[in-house]
Amino acid sequence: MSRLPVTRPPLERCPSGFFRMETMKNCSPWLSCADIRTQVRKLRLVGEGAVKQVFLGEWKERKVALSKLASPALQEDFLHGVDMLKSLQGEYVVTLIGYCEEDFTVVTEYHPMGALRNLDKTLGHVKYQMQNTWQNRLGLAIDYVSILNYLHNSPLGTLVMCDTNDLEKVLSQYLLTTDFHVVVNDLDALPLVNRDAGQLVKCGPREILGNFVAPEQRWPYGSDLEFRDEDMPPYDEKTDIWKIPPVTDFLLGHVEGSDIVRFHLFDIHAECRKIEPAMRPSAERVLDTYKSVLLSLTKELAVPRSRDML
Repeated sequence: MSRLPVTRPPLERCPSGFFRMETMKNCSPWLSCADIRTQVRKLRLVGEGAVKQVFLGEWKERKVALSKLASPALQEDFLHGVDMLKSLQGEYVVTLIGYCEEDFTVVTEYHPMGALRNLDKTLGHVKYQMQNTWQNRLGLAIDYVSILNYLHNSPLGTLVMCDTNDLEKVLSQYLLTTDFHVVVNDLDALPLVNRDAGQLVKCGPREILGNFVAPEQRWPYGSDLEFRDEDMPPYDEKTDIWKIPPVTDFLLGHVEGSDIVRFHLFDIHAECRKIEPAMRPSAERVLDTYKSVLLSLTKELAVPRSRDML
């Protein structure tokens, strides 16, 4: 079973301050502190990070994700993530069901497939073997780049995914839905680039190491000079572009046809890995290329070759 996921089917959107899950006919207002305290039941811990603990919960016989602040020192990050969820609701962002700032609690839609890092395990299950195709895997990569394009052109301005210093961390920020799409789930570290005001970003005050992150995110003055945050140059959203090729490589996996897809994406991925950030393409151009590759390869496979007809 394959798909042509260039666009998602249109979904009825709720007005700001309201939500609707798949099993709901009508939009409901976001749950308040009182609602969460009395109507949401905590079942079990399903995930934990530096900022929050995530529990499987239940609200009116529906499964939900209940997130609570894990460390009092990170209250600001937690509340920033809540603000981002409130402001960025849409097809690419996990559905916000309610929040309580005074309890440092947020409730979102529960996706049983879990984070994208579980993709190979999920698609390896006999139940989903028919979904494990290059078309579906490229569709997930299209969703991933669509999310970056949305964040880089969001209603709030150009936002950068900062909590992405290695592949495992990137994949933990996104959830796989039961209809095999991707939504971004973790928006705790999402600073704003404002070029008009000369405002760039830095992903935290500590030194970032490793080859996964973009070159401009690494300390540029060598090991002889000790890292100082005030001396670290800021950067922009092109750090997200640098990380696209390894994320897509993981999403494509090793199914029949995935290497052909990699071949067709070679040139755009080479551009993504340009050392000079300004030379990298925008997320929109990467997205257009991905869609074109999916369309052309799908058409190519649909047309029988003349030799095969003989």
